[in-house]
Amino acid sequence: QVQLVESGGGLVQPGGSLRLSCAASGFTFSSDIMAMSWYRQAPGKERDLVAYIGSAGVRINYADAVKGRFTISRDVAKNTVYLQMNSLKPEDTAVYYCNARNNYTRRNYWGQGTQVTVSS
Repeated sequence: QVQLVESGGGLVQPGGSLRLSCAASGFTFSSDIMAMSWYRQAPGKERDLVAYIGSAGVRINYADAVKGRFTISRDVAKNTVYLQMNSLKPEDTAVYYCNARNNYTRRNYWGQGTQVTVSS
């Protein structure tokens, strides 16, 4: 079955950087079936899309709040998707979730989440 395991969260000062990783199993990126995304959810708020990379690895989109600061990428050989986060702000503090969505069934799969805290 599909499993997504996030890592890389932690506490960082404003202006700092973190790289989140999401190791996927149960499918391969080369199958061109699953689009991958990062979402985040702050306390008391809804879960919002942060970044998206299409199943072919070509189409990439970002939320306006993170454009120019965050970069989504993937390593097909490692079956892992990354979120490089630079110039972090306190408002980036949230639990970050990895998401895989099947292009054909529209089924969503979620990781367990990783906490990112930006604070001095």
